Amino acid sequence: MMKFQTNINHSAITMTGSKRQLLLCSALIAVMSTSLIGCNRGIKAEVHEPTKLVKLTQPLAVLQPVLTADVGSKGASNKDPLDLQLGYGATNIVTVSRGGNLTGLDYSGKRLWSIDIGEPVTGGVAYDDPSHTAVISTRSGKIMAFDGLSGAKRWEQQLSGSVLAPALISQNRVIVSANDGFLHGLSLQSGQSIWQFATQLPAISIRGSAKPTLLDDKTALLATADGRIHAVNIENGIPLWSRRVGLGVGSSEVERMSDVDATPVVDNNQLFAISYSGQLIGIDLASRQVMFVNEAASIRSLAVTPSLVIATTLDGDVQAYNRITGELAWRSDALAYRKLSNPVVIGSYLAIGDFEGVVHLLDINRGDIVSRVQTKGPITSLNVVGNRLMTQSSSGSIAIWQAQ
Repeated sequence: MMKFQTNINHSAITMTGSKRQLLLCSALIAVMSTSLIGCNRGIKAEVHEPTKLVKLTQPLAVLQPVLTADVGSKGASNKDPLDLQLGYGATNIVTVSRGGNLTGLDYSGKRLWSIDIGEPVTGGVAYDDPSHTAVISTRSGKIMAFDGLSGAKRWEQQLSGSVLAPALISQNRVIVSANDGFLHGLSLQSGQSIWQFATQLPAISIRGSAKPTLLDDKTALLATADGRIHAVNIENGIPLWSRRVGLGVGSSEVERMSDVDATPVVDNNQLFAISYSGQLIGIDLASRQVMFVNEAASIRSLAVTPSLVIATTLDGDVQAYNRITGELAWRSDALAYRKLSNPVVIGSYLAIGDFEGVVHLLDINRGDIVSRVQTKGPITSLNVVGNRLMTQSSSGSIAIWQAQ
């Protein structure tokens, strides 16, 4: 069977039995001519309207605006992944639009430089502050490196597949995960290929991939479309261990999709990961034992606190679990079907973005929405640096807020 990837409207997906299969099939059939095993064409997928926001009676003043800027959305395609994270250093920010506008800013919002790289971008900015190197990837599979202070191009490398998530830069390596199943380690200085690691690519997968992340100074974690997390040596790419996280169950390839598109989180020698197929897992890295497995599905990275692990699910639930036992601490459906971003912890609050450019601030212990701020366009990712929250939207708007 031909291997392919496609986009799916995640807000129309539920996670129970045959209903989930029918919804998945309907979404796939809408964009593909290939017939799929196990799809009933006579049943239409259920479409959910986004939950309307309830006005806050006494909103708290949690975030103070620091910076807003527009880097443009020229040439953007709705078929491209939305996770265009911005890169940041001690004195500057580098951001890219989906259409290929690469821009350097200082923290006052002053534009230092701007260039058009000439083609759409599929992986957001990875930034190495010591070398002032910004790395991006394009739809055609090119990896490009630029000087973050001047915008001067340093090198370019052509890969065999597109890279749909920001790179990891560590130990003079640029590590990326391509959509053809290959993981690559490139030289930070030259872009030369140092190592490759092949993973099993399933017949059907979600168009997207997790950003590689660090397990420790010498080890990178890479989550893949086959539902696994691979640990590899950063310097030479030698695989150290592999663990299955996503487990698709069903009679068809559509039902068995088990992608791990959310970047795993390592905190206090514990690993937390969530899969598209509906498994939230906590692993004690010291003993290599599974602490818990819960039913939750997402393509967004988790937020972790000293006591909780928090997920935004495919249908817009926000769920908080005890990070040791996996017991549900609280759940909120106040943002159901609003195409939520990854959750992040800012001060004593939880921040979550949505498709209307709203950032919601939740009480981290109860899940109540206590404040909101507004930016422009669907929010693609949230990042926290110190006491500052950074956002980027698919319309090319970036914003920085400071926690009060």
